[in-house]
Amino acid sequence: MKKITFLIGALLMIGLASAQNWSLDKAHSKLGFGVTHMLISEVEGNFNSFDAKIVSKSDDFSDAVIELTADVASINTNNEGRDKHLKSPDFFDAEKFNSLSFKSKSLTKVEGKKYKLVGDLTLHGVTKEVTLDVVFNGSTIHPFNKKTIAGFKVTGIFKRSDFGVGTPSSVVSDEVELRANTEFVKS
Repeated sequence: MKKITFLIGALLMIGLASAQNWSLDKAHSKLGFGVTHMLISEVEGNFNSFDAKIVSKSDDFSDAVIELTADVASINTNNEGRDKHLKSPDFFDAEKFNSLSFKSKSLTKVEGKKYKLVGDLTLHGVTKEVTLDVVFNGSTIHPFNKKTIAGFKVTGIFKRSDFGVGTPSSVVSDEVELRANTEFVKS
């Protein structure tokens, strides 16, 4: 019995040892969003403070587990008054719900460099499953630090009403377009 337990433990350790950890290169990454204002123009913003990590055994990331968190109070739309309003209880209620998070459930290769990412988005105290589009831009060796880096573009649309963010109105669209351009460094 001890030999079987040891063998199972050894196999698990081998599996964990082959997993690759990737950390976010914050200097070369952006987490942004866009909404339609008054049904005629788009307003964009981003979160200045966010972090993400990837754990994957395969070089094409088809088995990747992705986790992301963002500080809601770091929202930035380049308009101080709008940012203050977005942080208020009218929208994000940043004092009460200070972070948003995402944890993947699956990353499925569609074709070429295109993937579908399914995971749980937690925003404003509500967790819902969302599906995002991912383009794996490739990986390379950084010329200065000689570390392996990988780039991804992530897009998707979700409804803010699903998360209780703001009230439905004709001033700001219910649909929010997520846009992230990220670079990760292999640890």
